[in-house]
Amino acid sequence: MPVSIKRRIRHALYSVAAGSLLVTAPVSAASDAPRPQVTAVPGKPNLLMAAYDLTALGYQVEEYFIAGNATSYRLPGPPPANGVWNAQADATAPYVTRVVVVRPSDPLKFNGTALVEWFNVTAGQDTPADWMVAHREMLRKGYAYVGVSAQKVGVEGGDSVMGQGTALKKADPKRYGTLAHPGDAWSFDIFSQAGALLKTQRAGGLLGPLMPRKVIAIGESQSAAFLTTYVNAVDRLARVYDGFLIHSRFGGGAAIDGTRMVAGSGAAPDHVAFRPDLRVPVLTVITETDLLGARLPGYHASRRPDGPNLRVWEVAGTAHADNYLFMGAFTDSGQKSAADLAKIFVPSLNSPMGKLAKPLNPGMAHHYVVQGALAALNGWLRTGKAPASTPLLTLATGGKPGETASLALDANGLAKGGVRTPWVDAPTIHLSGKGDPNSFIGMLGGSGEPMTKAELEKLYPHGKEDYLRRFTTSLDAAIAAGHIVREDRAEILEIAAINYDTAP
Repeated sequence: MPVSIKRRIRHALYSVAAGSLLVTAPVSAASDAPRPQVTAVPGKPNLLMAAYDLTALGYQVEEYFIAGNATSYRLPGPPPANGVWNAQADATAPYVTRVVVVRPSDPLKFNGTALVEWFNVTAGQDTPADWMVAHREMLRKGYAYVGVSAQKVGVEGGDSVMGQGTALKKADPKRYGTLAHPGDAWSFDIFSQAGALLKTQRAGGLLGPLMPRKVIAIGESQSAAFLTTYVNAVDRLARVYDGFLIHSRFGGGAAIDGTRMVAGSGAAPDHVAFRPDLRVPVLTVITETDLLGARLPGYHASRRPDGPNLRVWEVAGTAHADNYLFMGAFTDSGQKSAADLAKIFVPSLNSPMGKLAKPLNPGMAHHYVVQGALAALNGWLRTGKAPASTPLLTLATGGKPGETASLALDANGLAKGGVRTPWVDAPTIHLSGKGDPNSFIGMLGGSGEPMTKAELEKLYPHGKEDYLRRFTTSLDAAIAAGHIVREDRAEILEIAAINYDTAP
């Protein structure tokens, strides 16, 4: 049956469901709780998402305030490193926060999955980090996207890692002056309630006429730390999300009492694994930087073998953040030419915080593999078939708490093992998750130093033809493994050909 007909049938069924004003959702603590009040807020949301017109791409952007009472949680004792955190409900507090919705304007283009991102507040304001990295896959596949101002810093202001951004109430007091966040101890339940609104979506609710079949929680970096704590401690109580894409977490999780992630604070261990009895599928993407650590302890001592509901992708040649996230994603609408995209994926000394001592990792593998991870997780939820387990990155040293970890490197200085892509199997750049340790951006952004002409001639004796043959073989293997989506193949090959010609 053609996809268009299937979608029309599904839309008709959704319309029938809308007539009863409620789609059946699994019984859960969050869905049983009083439903938050939802208020549409006309006008443009305060959120840096795109320099291009989403309307022209068939999407509409809306903002809502949600208001209710949230519950904080506590643990009966110190949080164990095995991730089995048996949380208990604690205090309640009122809140008013905002969510930003990006959804297909045509309901027939909705693929049935809603993504809910926990906004990252490292910069002192809401940042849609996973939207930036994977928005093109979201847009072309018809996902609905909901970003949640889950943490206090993004709403009220306060301490943040970078301390440069402007919280909503300070950025636009007239628009956001009525928001009120009680603190990060309540952020977990606020995030649950936002997701539960979608699981009990009424016609005309957050997603308009769209009725999601699956709701996936996503979050990167600081948000990934909070989601690590969420799946270990809260998910078994809330039972809202159908799956989690936890992207670029370090060794620990966020403290459940809402205190900062401070090494040695006792509120959260430096290293915590995902609990072995995860309720729903969790796919986590780990970069080289995340594995080794950068100011925060690395994931290397938090590793747990894959299980029925866990898949971990440790990706060779990747950095926690990179040039695509910092400089390219904001303008990449999915309609750029290969020549314009190729300029994004060139090592650069420029960064949002000035010149760096080493060029940033350009981010090819990171961007394309996260899109593959989103597709793989959605497929897992739809079919019940988990992606194949992948090899781990190979450590030369480390692996235990307190140890300094380093990666085993091949003859080209690139990491061994992990998820393989053509940028490390047929390289033209020395890609690494380790950058300038004297720069916060450089440390997170890794490095990408172009190979010399002599190095390229040694690797590819027959020149560009030799390079593209090896590159294509590796690319097709990554697509077959599900690590890169097939829709990106032609674009990736075009970019590779252009950037080889412009290599030093």
